[in-house]
Amino acid sequence: MGKNVISTKNAPAAIGPYSQGIEANGTVFVSGQLPINPETGEFAGTDISAQAEQSLKNVQAVLAEAGLTLENVVKATVFLKDIGDFAAMNEVYARYFTGDCPARSAVQAAALPKDALVEIEVIAVR
Repeated sequence: MGKNVISTKNAPAAIGPYSQGIEANGTVFVSGQLPINPETGEFAGTDISAQAEQSLKNVQAVLAEAGLTLENVVKATVFLKDIGDFAAMNEVYARYFTGDCPARSAVQAAALPKDALVEIEVIAVR
């Protein structure tokens, strides 16, 4: 099995012992992306809409480094600090995923790193 690390300065650096993304046999696994603006190192905003937007931009950046787009995503997982934010997150998400959308799970997490409101991970294929 060939395994390639995907790393870009256009998304926040990993804050632990993991990679932004890994490609194995044509499948790209993008680690959960927090809503951190890679230029400032800070959250993109304090509400769920701004944070969901930044998390998705970070997902796009990791995919772009692998030569892929959101069109290649087959599965997304959205972790929410508060499931009550689902509708607002979904409005943002729907602007990024159109047409044939990927499979998706959305769950409330007891806590997210850095006290984020959202974290999004995806799996994409070539």
